[in-house]
Amino acid sequence: MAAPTAVDLELESRVKKASERISENMHIVANEPSLAFYRLQEHVRKSLPPMVENRVEVIKLHRELQGHCYDVEYAVSAVKSMEEAGPHFENMKELIKSATNYRQQLKMDESRKGKKESSVYKRLSAHIPLDLPDLPELGNALRETANRVESMMAEARHSNAEH
Repeated sequence: MAAPTAVDLELESRVKKASERISENMHIVANEPSLAFYRLQEHVRKSLPPMVENRVEVIKLHRELQGHCYDVEYAVSAVKSMEEAGPHFENMKELIKSATNYRQQLKMDESRKGKKESSVYKRLSAHIPLDLPDLPELGNALRETANRVESMMAEARHSNAEH
């Protein structure tokens, strides 16, 4: 055989380097999908549990939010029904005012009559003995009713002053 020449030696080293590079690239290309799948599996294994916990928490918060929304809707409907009762309260207020005025007129008339003459009822009742039972509950009920009416009037005055 003939002695290898410098050109042959150089060509042989270049071919050897090129084949090694091709072999290395083939190895990388052949193993690339498995490396990618390994990285994906590693990512999923690390990030999936917190994502599941977050999803469970979001579902729980969503249920709570729905409950609060139902509560708010119920409260809004209650407020709207109260607004519809406004005319009734105004009517009651006017009736209480007229009853108060009528009572004051009766007191004034009674005081005028008391000065001029004694009433027929008082003269008649002095001659008729009546044993009426003592009803302390009635006095308490009247006092309580009067207190309620006064507080309602004060609230009405306060609300009218604000508007």
